[in-house]
This record gives sequence, structure tokens and C-alpha cells, in this order.
Amino acid sequence: MTPRTFYRSIAIAEAVTWTLLIAGMIMKYALKLGDWPVTVGGFAHGLVFIAYVTTAVLVGLNQRWPTKLIVGAAATAFVPYLTIPFDRWLERKERLDGGWRTTATGHARDGHWVDVVLRWMLNRPVLLSVVFVVFVGGIMATMLFVGPPGGRA
Repeated sequence: MTPRTFYRSIAIAEAVTWTLLIAGMIMKYALKLGDWPVTVGGFAHGLVFIAYVTTAVLVGLNQRWPTKLIVGAAATAFVPYLTIPFDRWLERKERLDGGWRTTATGHARDGHWVDVVLRWMLNRPVLLSVVFVVFVGGIMATMLFVGPPGGRA
């Protein structure tokens, strides 16, 4: 899976979960179906939101995006459906071109510890996948422990 495919898949999933959350809110407030639609949609959206932000950082580091662009990519998850036009913008600007950087090149940043760790992890895709899932799951578990925005009823 290329950085483009990975990023695009998670960006689309993020937009889909916005739909689930919005539909859940309509079911709760307009159709009076109780809290469960928002609970289900909110859980799915929260999980994919965290995965999207993590993916934006991972792909951004791999593609050598400036920090401002990585933060901008992560920020698009806060606005419903903005990940899709942002993905298209990245495509037009060729910011998703290329594969995973598994070997060092002559680039000045290749010696930086972040790039060294990134290459080390990219050369161990199973470990990277496990770390990704544990990281996203850990953030989600922490957020569930802390409670929903606005506090518990």
C-alpha cells in the first residue's frame, strides 16, 4: 500500500464517519430515537478521526511535508468532509507522489532522528501496523475514560 492509497483510504473513511455521526445526531434529535445513534456514530467517528490525524502525521513525515502542512492536514478532520477536497488538493500539488522511504538518500534530513526512526519502522511493516493500532486504540481508550465532550450526563 502506497502512502497515497493509505492516506486516501483513511481520508474517505473519515468523511464516511462524519456521515454516521451526523445521521446519528439526526436520529437522536429529530427522530427522538435516543442516545444510541450518536454513541455508535460518535465512537466510529472518534476512532477514525484519531486514525486520520495519525495517518496525516505518518504520511506527512514520509512525504517530507512542512510541519504547517501536516498540521493543516490534521486540522481538516475537524470540519465535516474537508478531508476529501484536501486530499484532492494534495493530489494536484503532487504531495502524495512516491513510495514509502525505506532507505536513506542524500537528502539533508535523512540523518535526523525522526527520519531514522520512520525508516526503521517502515522496514518493519507488521510492527508499524501494530504500533499504529495500539497508538490509535490507546488514544481512543484514554478519550473514553476521560468522557465525552461536555461531560457525562
